[in-house]
Amino acid sequence: MAKLLFLTGASSGLGQALAWRFYQAGYSLALAARRTEDIEAWAALHGLAADRYRVYRADVSVIDSIVAAAQACLASQGVPDVVLACAGISVGVDTRQRTDLDVMAATFATNNIGTAATFHPFVEPMCRRGTGTLVGIGSVNGIRGFAGHGANCPSKAALISYCECLRLELRGSGVRVVTISPGYIDTPLTRKNTYGMPFLMPAERFAEQAFTAIEANTSYRVIPWQMGWLAKLLRILPNWLFDRAFAGRARKPRSPTS
Repeated sequence: MAKLLFLTGASSGLGQALAWRFYQAGYSLALAARRTEDIEAWAALHGLAADRYRVYRADVSVIDSIVAAAQACLASQGVPDVVLACAGISVGVDTRQRTDLDVMAATFATNNIGTAATFHPFVEPMCRRGTGTLVGIGSVNGIRGFAGHGANCPSKAALISYCECLRLELRGSGVRVVTISPGYIDTPLTRKNTYGMPFLMPAERFAEQAFTAIEANTSYRVIPWQMGWLAKLLRILPNWLFDRAFAGRARKPRSPTS
């Protein structure tokens, strides 16, 4: 019987690259997103077999929505082997702007509460079975803060910490927690950035390395590895030097609707 992947954020970018890599490895797919028509179009384009995937409409920022999609997956496809919470928001904010507080709230609702709500329905069934892997997508931006990243950086820092908490809580249950922190990956989201992106990696190469880390039950991995070392260097820089080094860096673009 084929292994099963439950994946959020499957309508674009990293989500689709990861879904394709798992499919190529023989997994069946349970794909959740708001734009289900985009998933269906992608599945048709790649020739996915109809009996190896199902699509669930869900908004991870609405707890009951993603929980209902997960419960539908449990009822129709069974307990997944891997649950990958890939849905995320990365938008620039300016605390002086009232509307950007709403952007920040939406970011945390998606990146943080949405990840926990994605995992929630599967934790108990996986524990009863004694196996399973829960994967959170962090970011190297969770290691230090950058101008204009007042929503993304702290949300990713919180996500990395949350996954570590969950990993310790589930120790000994047979359920593993893996945190993948991408650097700069070439997706429609990052193409909007107006600043330099060192070690930019194609989404397909990221998916390959992430798949390897997940299959190996690696607890934490930064991809690409060069960004991991750069992030560690930035973390140990004293604030005065860090501030000086990034004083002229372009801010992350704000949402055009905020």
